[in-house]
Amino acid sequence: MTRLSKYIHQDEAGLWLTEHEKDHMRISYKLKSVLYEHQSPFQHILVVDSHDFGKMLVLDGAVQTTTLDGFIYNEMIAHVPLTLHPHPEKVLIIGGGDCGVAREACKYAKLKEIVQVEIDEHVVRTCKQHLPEIAGREDDPRVQYVYADGVEYVKNAENEFDVIIIDSSDPVGPAVQLFEIDFYRNVKKALKPDGLMVCQSQSPIFHRDIMSQTYGNIRSLFPHVHMYTAVVPTYPGGLWSYTLGSNRPLPDLAAVTFDKPAQYVSTEIVRSCFGLPGFVRDSLKKAEEAAIK
Repeated sequence: MTRLSKYIHQDEAGLWLTEHEKDHMRISYKLKSVLYEHQSPFQHILVVDSHDFGKMLVLDGAVQTTTLDGFIYNEMIAHVPLTLHPHPEKVLIIGGGDCGVAREACKYAKLKEIVQVEIDEHVVRTCKQHLPEIAGREDDPRVQYVYADGVEYVKNAENEFDVIIIDSSDPVGPAVQLFEIDFYRNVKKALKPDGLMVCQSQSPIFHRDIMSQTYGNIRSLFPHVHMYTAVVPTYPGGLWSYTLGSNRPLPDLAAVTFDKPAQYVSTEIVRSCFGLPGFVRDSLKKAEEAAIK
């Protein structure tokens, strides 16, 4: 066996990327080739071409998005909040270095400004060059790229954004603070009075503690909190959660319509995605009880 890099090895069957998801679980992907590798000041960046998932962005050994199913995650974290807010004009995206969320937000003509705050400029440049299927091939003039720490950025924002989308990686490395209550408190401050926020809250199967903690933190700050899910095959367990906190009640879902070009999101998906499995509802009930004590 020949080791080619920190996260890739080769055996008699071919080239493999192995993701160490948990202490007792590893996920391996057979690769066609390694397209790009770089150690930025913040993290290890890989772009590989896999047999089953197409091109993949891998940060610190964890798969972030793929050309096969990345559109599911990006559409769900972008279109659900932007559809449910009655009149969004200014949006903040924290993280989202693959630019897929910004690309989806650009489909809303009524948006006047899209601010993307990503700590690692090299991730954005890498995705623009090597993953245009996800990042897009052209920049919309409404998108403002800010290369800074999103935690620090929201500390200095107040009553500024209609929608804040927190597209973080797993809660390790530079993304740890994006799951803490002090950060969510500043996110709430940065929203306008009728604003709403959404974040990815991990796998209900394998990260139930993080999911519940995230929901509880947001529930302690926002009067209206809702979780929704989607199936993203790349992510461990497939089922993935998103937590939405709003300063105002959501509209009647039965009356909501969706009219943007999309591969996954539809009117039916927006109306139904807030329906949760029983075990998830039970976990959130416990988190909610703890949050309101």
